[in-house]
Amino acid sequence: MPIAQPNRFAFGSFSSSSSTERETLKNMAALTTLTPCQATSHFNIRISHYYNQKQNQNQNVYINQTKSIHKAKSSLLSFAFSSLSAKSTSIIPSTHFSTSGSSSSWLQDNTMNLDASSSGSGLREGPIYSVFPAKPAEVSSVQDLYEFICSGPLMDKVGLTAEKVAESIDKWLFYGSKLCRLFQLNELYLTVPEKARFYHYYIPVFLWCEDQISEHRSKFKDGEEIPPLVIGFSAPQGCGKTTLVFALDYLFRITNRKSATLSIDDFYLTAEGQAKLREENPGNALLELRGNAGSHDLPFSVETLTALTKLTKEGRRMKLPRYDKSAYRGKGDRADPSVWPEVEGPLTVILYEGWMLGFKPLPAEVVKAVDPQLETVNKNLEAYYDAWDKFIKAWIVIKIQDPSCVYRWRLQAEVAMREAGKPGMSDEEVEDFVSRYLPAYKAYLPTLYSEGPNGSDPNRLLVIEIDEGRNPILFE
Repeated sequence: MPIAQPNRFAFGSFSSSSSTERETLKNMAALTTLTPCQATSHFNIRISHYYNQKQNQNQNVYINQTKSIHKAKSSLLSFAFSSLSAKSTSIIPSTHFSTSGSSSSWLQDNTMNLDASSSGSGLREGPIYSVFPAKPAEVSSVQDLYEFICSGPLMDKVGLTAEKVAESIDKWLFYGSKLCRLFQLNELYLTVPEKARFYHYYIPVFLWCEDQISEHRSKFKDGEEIPPLVIGFSAPQGCGKTTLVFALDYLFRITNRKSATLSIDDFYLTAEGQAKLREENPGNALLELRGNAGSHDLPFSVETLTALTKLTKEGRRMKLPRYDKSAYRGKGDRADPSVWPEVEGPLTVILYEGWMLGFKPLPAEVVKAVDPQLETVNKNLEAYYDAWDKFIKAWIVIKIQDPSCVYRWRLQAEVAMREAGKPGMSDEEVEDFVSRYLPAYKAYLPTLYSEGPNGSDPNRLLVIEIDEGRNPILFE
């Protein structure tokens, strides 16, 4: 039977200056009044005509991609009609998520259902948006999405080509649909920033991670136990690394790969250990509170990472540590083990993120020129390679243009929290908080960006430069 209340399917807004493309869109809109079988036949005729015209205009590009794109059109129709017949709400499956870090700027506070006070999962179960829009959506074809993907700034960096995208367009459709549900966004009405965040950022990075996992696993013989690949994410506070890791972890789970997420925040000293650190370093503002090198429990880090890399068989389980930043009036303490999330082997990948991952110790005179208090922090940093970096076999570095962005991002997050009625730092407290990290950024980021993380393999390193909106940009 024809669909009673037809809806057009789309991947964000689309506008066309070409009369041919406008005619194509008008014809595609008619699909929604047909049965699935009628629509498929109609789509075949119209889209083939469109691609034939495009091929004549640019033979070298489209002739190698037509078969893959035609194959993908059935996937798009499948998505459209399966979505229209689906229930209007569903439950997001549970996933392990560390509450450290900040949400991305394009997400509203309530879109991800994060519980900042929780030291466990951090993700509450809740309904997603209905697949039925309140008003007609503009139509966007597979070809439009394909062209949008190919315009992304990470294409070359993650080893993608137009041909590879065309051949795997069904995967892109699947991943995009799942991410919309994860972040409770209506896939018929993605804004350009939302669309870019998925198709120019999260999905390309996920595909790069998949390639790294394949390369890692190829080094082992049949029958050998394969340890999970540890991928490190080095990025400043507030730039969206935690949300990126959250999305990647979800994509691994829905594709039946077991993953674990950790943050360097999970290895902060206990409240008692922090108090001892302050006593041992009187007058050093950089070690007065948690954050800089010296404020982490490195033996506990080694113990945890070693155990995680041994989760190679079914039935092996362990709990992931979590840190409660709200304890002791914001000074923080390790969360009670009863609320730590549990993971089970065999793990495929460990996603490990932190603001200072990969920082290399520098000559004393260099750090003293930035801030004399940094000399002690620099000495503490010497022990961090063996505790953290040596476990990491593939790296993602999120590069910022100006460390002062950290202050603005943190301030945005705190203002949003206050406006939502949640406890948040004042502007003065934000300035004081960020000021304790800025000396380390100024000292260590230039080397991180020019030489890569401590002990990293240049062939297994992905550097992503982002703008103030936390979106990837092209750079040399």
